[in-house]
Amino acid sequence: MIMEKPKVKPFESVCHFAEQVRKKFSLKVDFSPEAQLTSPVEELFKSIGSPSGKTVEVVTEVHVSEVSGRPDMGVTVNQLLIGHVELKAPEKGADPKKFKGNDRIQWHKFQDLPNLIYTNGSEWVLFRNGEKVGSLIRFSGDVTQDGAAAITEKDADRLDLLFHDFLSWQPVVPSTPKALAEILAPLCRFLKSDVLEAVQDPASDLSNLAKDWRRYLFPDADDKQFADAYAQTLTYALLLAKFSGASILTTDSAAKTIKAGHKLLSDALKILSVDDARKAIEIPVSLLERVIGAVDVSKLSAKSEGDLWLYFYEDFLGAYDSKMKKDRGVYYTPVAVVQAQVCLIDELLASKFGAEDSFADSKVVTLDPACGTGTYVLAALRHALDKIEAAKGQGMRVNAATIAATNLHAFEILVGPYSVAHLRLTQQIIAENSAVPADGVHVYLTDTLESPHAVPPQHLPLTYKNLGEEHKRAQKVKAETPVLVCLGNPPYDRQEIEEQDAGLERRKGGMGSFW
Repeated sequence: MIMEKPKVKPFESVCHFAEQVRKKFSLKVDFSPEAQLTSPVEELFKSIGSPSGKTVEVVTEVHVSEVSGRPDMGVTVNQLLIGHVELKAPEKGADPKKFKGNDRIQWHKFQDLPNLIYTNGSEWVLFRNGEKVGSLIRFSGDVTQDGAAAITEKDADRLDLLFHDFLSWQPVVPSTPKALAEILAPLCRFLKSDVLEAVQDPASDLSNLAKDWRRYLFPDADDKQFADAYAQTLTYALLLAKFSGASILTTDSAAKTIKAGHKLLSDALKILSVDDARKAIEIPVSLLERVIGAVDVSKLSAKSEGDLWLYFYEDFLGAYDSKMKKDRGVYYTPVAVVQAQVCLIDELLASKFGAEDSFADSKVVTLDPACGTGTYVLAALRHALDKIEAAKGQGMRVNAATIAATNLHAFEILVGPYSVAHLRLTQQIIAENSAVPADGVHVYLTDTLESPHAVPPQHLPLTYKNLGEEHKRAQKVKAETPVLVCLGNPPYDRQEIEEQDAGLERRKGGMGSFW
């Protein structure tokens, strides 16, 4: 007969923790207060978490700077990341409102984490996305001096409830596209911050990766632009994989899932998420994998009104970086206005160019030079197919959609809307039972204002080959494709001249605007 291991009461566990802390702080050793708390806090988590049937593991994070982008501890339950713990010196307390200097800067970043405990040993508080859950728990004494005498039964019970809440965290499953955008934005922002911190260390793997991107593809990219591009590329590649049918979501599985329909993003994801580079950004990447992996695609699609992706990126960018949203002109044209413009162009195509099949006519090549999430090209495609069906019957839609897919082109400089536009146009062609072009839908990640005669990088390594090919395809459209229709709503202020302190001038945008 197997005897069950007796459960340890919360009061006993917390008293044991307090005694461990007291002994640690009574020793005259040259360790930081946070380091002295690490082992007792880790043991406390395992003691309180294990009796509930959960296998709790605690990973101590390695700090890479004074204002580290990583909390001190990561906590997993049954091998799934569920949250983080940030340790503070006893005199600092656990209330971020009282923090100063680097601690305050650090808190500003940590507010993006969905499940975080702050503690100095005697004070404990749980935060979710910067919002306090319940009230701060303050023991009856100072554990660093009083040990177990600092703990009452009530203290232990309150901490037990806080731990139970923390260890029971599950990703919020969004029910609307706007909710999904607002959940992903802070995690993407956290990832960007971690990447920026890592690339500023010349010896880091991410810094070397950024140098490769500049050497082979985007020479004008500074560290901030690289970090932003990295964060959005990884976030949107994972999101595309989830909506493309990935069941278990990791960066590796995502790259394989989207390879067929989104080759550029697949290759970018593989390059950006190599093991050595990922080590410095494990926290936000793991959280993105878990949060996006929890999305219920069918329910989200069913509950969305109209087009799931119509205003998704505008909502995302507003929560991710409102200044970037304004600077890049990410404000989408109302659908009614888009449809009116498409109808006017259709009339001209028929009356002046003899193109009765509108945007699906074989001699009509269309380009949106700043496509955002693809609203204009999708409206043009749908308008043409509806017109053909009304005149010639439903059976003619399939062939017309194939022609239109070949002749519709779109440029976008931001990876987020590019990803969404690529997905939307691909889904629409497939929904028409038509063939997607052999080289994929013609949505290009490129700077429209870059010269079509700019010399592309030569002798790219194999891993960068497809990214280089994307650049060549876009340049070929600019230089050789006889575009008949140019439609869209670009950010009109992009080419304003900005005076610089040094007396120089530069233009907004350019290849460096994205990378």
